Amino acid sequence: MTNPDVVHLDDPGDERLADYMRLTDVALRSRHEPAKGLYIAESSQVIRRALAAGHRPRSFLMAPRWLESMEGALAAVPGVPVYVAQEPVLKEITGFHLHRGALAAMHRPVLGSVSEVLAAARGGAGARRVAVLEDLVDHTNVGAIYRSGAALGVDAVLVTPRCADPLYRRSVRVSMGTVFQVPWTRLESWPGDIEVLRGAGFHVAGMTLGAGAITLDELVDQDHERLALVFGTEGHGMRPETDRLLDARVTIPMMGGVDSLNVAAASAVAFYATR
Repeated sequence: MTNPDVVHLDDPGDERLADYMRLTDVALRSRHEPAKGLYIAESSQVIRRALAAGHRPRSFLMAPRWLESMEGALAAVPGVPVYVAQEPVLKEITGFHLHRGALAAMHRPVLGSVSEVLAAARGGAGARRVAVLEDLVDHTNVGAIYRSGAALGVDAVLVTPRCADPLYRRSVRVSMGTVFQVPWTRLESWPGDIEVLRGAGFHVAGMTLGAGAITLDELVDQDHERLALVFGTEGHGMRPETDRLLDARVTIPMMGGVDSLNVAAASAVAFYATR
């Protein structure tokens, strides 16, 4: 592959690689990425999905053996630096063995307003089914919910101010890049923005284990034209103030002595049932 943008490096301390330093340090990345307007896309598949969604790369980082397979993607964005280093150097830079092909430092897209995201979904026809992630802290769960949402036709995802970052490296990786396919934005005021959803015609249903909830089958039978499904935090579920504002409280009946599902698993069940 002949590419004038390819730069071979052997110094893990090279300042041009600053975006990729110590990617396993969660505290560093959670501060660093939003402040600089960047996120990290990991693996060739994820990078291709990010580029297909129109996201702009700042640079690429990979071992020499991945250059050929990435040739098409790199050619689509001429002028973007492609840093290449041997795998021991890459491991020293990132803190882990880079075995998924490549990394890319991507510019974060500007998030639209809730109203804009809802209106633009379904090719401009408007969203009919959305997921709301309230205060989820596990990046793996966030990524898994996006993947289920993409697979099962969810029109948009809305995340509350305290929810984990969907563009954090682990979220993106677990989602297999589907976080770029599903329109999303961050709510500014929660649970107050329930009124925004209700004003847009959505029936707002919270998934809960609380007493008095209707079953998921009963919700499906109601056949709401527009439905917003709210998923609470992994430990304590939805906030009490959110619970009081819901149009419906919904539970998934369970058997075998199991009293709850992981929030990512519960979301997949709810998305399939309401498809």
